Amino acid sequence: MRPRADAVSAQQMNGISDTKAVVLLSGGLDSFVAAALARETGLRLYALTIDYNQRHRVELDSARAIARSLGVERHVILPLDLTAFGGSALTAADIDVPKDGIGASGEGGIPVTYVPARNTIFLSLTLGFAEVVGAQDIFIGVNALDYSGYPDCRAEFIDAFQAMAALATKAGVEGAPVRINTPLQHMTKADIAREAARLGLDAGLSWSCYDPTPDGKHCGQCDSCRLRAKGFAEAGLPDPTRYA
Repeated sequence: MRPRADAVSAQQMNGISDTKAVVLLSGGLDSFVAAALARETGLRLYALTIDYNQRHRVELDSARAIARSLGVERHVILPLDLTAFGGSALTAADIDVPKDGIGASGEGGIPVTYVPARNTIFLSLTLGFAEVVGAQDIFIGVNALDYSGYPDCRAEFIDAFQAMAALATKAGVEGAPVRINTPLQHMTKADIAREAARLGLDAGLSWSCYDPTPDGKHCGQCDSCRLRAKGFAEAGLPDPTRYA
């Protein structure tokens, strides 16, 4: 699903400036750009970050910095310890983060960095937050072009989740369902890097690496690092990332 460009433009033309959006803010470049695009349309930003005790918890600091830089009105960092489940290289200490190329080391082509049902869980929490603050829009930085092959980043998943949300919420039953906006869905990583530059964002505030070094650098070899570096290189833009 693409962002509601027509609806937002109509709101802007009518002078509406108090419409709210909740952004699922991980601390990565994609969610940073998605949040900035929401702000560009005139939406007031609220943000939800999930502290799932992920291996790369440094991204929580990036989420805080990004929220401050975008003037987010309320930023909730919600604890949800998914290490109790495990099952992913990001939540289980006994599973190594693959370093042998994008999409490697996964059953059925899905890498072990996939966190089971993560976006379903996180979007459900974001949906609840949106109802509480009265936001009719959710923004999420999913992308299904240059990505690791996670099934919950595909447009089909977003469409299905939005249909479910319309049935499962008070807002939906009363005729004002929350809309899921995915402005990066059909962008390459180079496109996303270019958007960050166009929006005047400090991309260095964002964090991508799944397996940070002890001295706080991106490892440079995990899927997420490779995709990040590829995006800046193909966009012809300087990469502000500190790699090992």
